[in-house]
Amino acid sequence: MAGHNESEQKSSDAVNDLQTFRAENLQSNMKVIYYSRTFLSIIGGVIAGILGFTGLTGFVFYFLVMAITSVALIAKAKFSIHTYFDSWNRVVFDGFLGGLMSFVLFWTFAYDIVHIF
Repeated sequence: MAGHNESEQKSSDAVNDLQTFRAENLQSNMKVIYYSRTFLSIIGGVIAGILGFTGLTGFVFYFLVMAITSVALIAKAKFSIHTYFDSWNRVVFDGFLGGLMSFVLFWTFAYDIVHIF
């Protein structure tokens, strides 16, 4: 059994193990995620339009681009997500559908330029 002093030591270690985040750093990291996803949505839309993807194929391509973006962002964080973000959901899901409108806009624009005009 642990003595009284040992339990106090364990509880103080648990408090020290709690990670804290600065709001400015977390907000800056989230901006990087949103900007990266928006930029890659635009690039992916142009590529999908040039390749002539239509219908469901284009949307599958978008989700593939966003999955690759998530893996790249995790690799950029050196696979230690909790050092830079408060949860892994932020890296994988935040902004996932936010770039969809940009993707569709540039997808249809590039498709029209290359295949219709």
